Amino acid sequence: MKRFARLTGLAGDAGFTLIELLIVMVILGLLASLVGPKMFGKLGMAKQKTAKTQIEMLMAGLDSYRLDVGKYPSSQEGLDALVTNPGNDKWKGPYLAKGLPKDPWGNDYIYKNPGEHGEVDIESYGADGQAGGEGEDADIGSWQ
Repeated sequence: MKRFARLTGLAGDAGFTLIELLIVMVILGLLASLVGPKMFGKLGMAKQKTAKTQIEMLMAGLDSYRLDVGKYPSSQEGLDALVTNPGNDKWKGPYLAKGLPKDPWGNDYIYKNPGEHGEVDIESYGADGQAGGEGEDADIGSWQ
């Protein structure tokens, strides 16, 4: 009978005890609580970098538009003029290969012509979608 118990794993000293499993779970929980917040902080910074890159791409599209048409789109035409012709004969777009992006938080970019910081401004209000803020909620603009 002992031989059968060894073959099937029914021996008394095989496997883990409940205490051992609980200790492993506690250790994993502690590790997750230490590493988790650092990873979420990096996610917020990655979204801010993505917004800056998208704003640079939009500014490049606006510059191409300006070279063809002779001026930046008006505030009424907005950034849509980079994708669809606003009725101008000189328009040679679309000026964005993949369409007009939303910011990493799912909001539209704000376009101002005339701008407060340059001839035109593009900005994202950050994670909170409202002007102002700090950290992940900070505004990101084409002038930064």
